[in-house]
Amino acid sequence: MNITAEAVKQLRERTGAGMMECKKALVETKGDLDAAADLMRKQGLAKADKKASRVAAEGVIVLEKSADGRSGVMVEVNCETDFVAREADFRAFAQAAATLAATAKPESLEALLAAKLESGETLDERRRALVAKIGENITVRRFTTLSAPTHLGAYVHGTRIGALVAVEGGDVSLAYDLAMHVAASNPRYLTVADVPADVVEKERAILTEQAQNEAQASGKPKPADIVAKMVEGRLRKTLGEITLAGQAFVKDPDVTIEKLLKTANARVTAFERFEVGAGIEKKQEDFVAEVMKQVKGSDKGGDGAVKH
Repeated sequence: MNITAEAVKQLRERTGAGMMECKKALVETKGDLDAAADLMRKQGLAKADKKASRVAAEGVIVLEKSADGRSGVMVEVNCETDFVAREADFRAFAQAAATLAATAKPESLEALLAAKLESGETLDERRRALVAKIGENITVRRFTTLSAPTHLGAYVHGTRIGALVAVEGGDVSLAYDLAMHVAASNPRYLTVADVPADVVEKERAILTEQAQNEAQASGKPKPADIVAKMVEGRLRKTLGEITLAGQAFVKDPDVTIEKLLKTANARVTAFERFEVGAGIEKKQEDFVAEVMKQVKGSDKGGDGAVKH
């Protein structure tokens, strides 16, 4: 079957493997990216499956915290190009969406879009007006709210990654550090106990096949009980890497988050992390055409302002 260069590129980003290995895996799995990544892990070819989903769409992440610092909202607003993502009117709209989500407390994305701004227009009406002005599709993709028993950590890395962490105990500084850690390390679960059983079994199966393949390749097959111990050891390491509690603290890699929390007599009750475009496949566009579209939009009356 025909395997596109883009598919090979995505698999290389996820696995860190060579181009030919990636193409071969995609052919074998009939173009299924997730299946190809799993296959390469089993074969020991994947250095790391770093990306659970393709990050390609443009836009911004905006956070808004309550006055008491114990609750907040996080909103992702998308556009088609990074030019618009830096544009002042787009940034202002994204901030308005976050502020409205914090004040109106909508229960769904549809309710947020239908909520009214101070001007009297709904958020969706403001969005459509901005689309008409800028000439690009703009969407409010998602939002989340989070409340904390004691402190809410909030952190935005640039404008593309945001995190909220609800903490019981500790102090404001700890909550902020935890939010920064979540943004940087992207844990999937809070603790090992929160990892679904099917995820654990899938990892165990992959690691088992990987260990068996290694033994066969070395020409020195190991007893089943030794292989099982190897697998369980690797499984503990893998689960530690995908859970917040088991990860090494980004500001002090010698300390796990679990130990950090224990020392501070605190615990994390929940966390949320957004990354711009996660899971969205962006269409490939000609760069020159993209620039010309921006120029034409400016000629039609847009201010063309770009925020650096």
